[in-house]
Amino acid sequence: MPIFEYKCAACGREFEELVFGDQAPACPDCASHDTKKLMSSCRHKHGGGSSGLDFTPPTGSGGGCSGCSGGSCSTC
Repeated sequence: MPIFEYKCAACGREFEELVFGDQAPACPDCASHDTKKLMSSCRHKHGGGSSGLDFTPPTGSGGGCSGCSGGSCSTC
């Protein structure tokens, strides 16, 4: 299911929304449809873990906030 991150141009709120097709999401705070899709961070598969595949984001140093270890979350 496609979940995208958006930012409302009217009030500045960032939010996630499940979107199908060309549907324009409404801001949950002000109900404006003047929203912009943000670049989302994604995870990738790499070797490791007991099953041979690890789906956790790689750790590293790099300007991240205290809430993420990848250093590239959109809320930092």
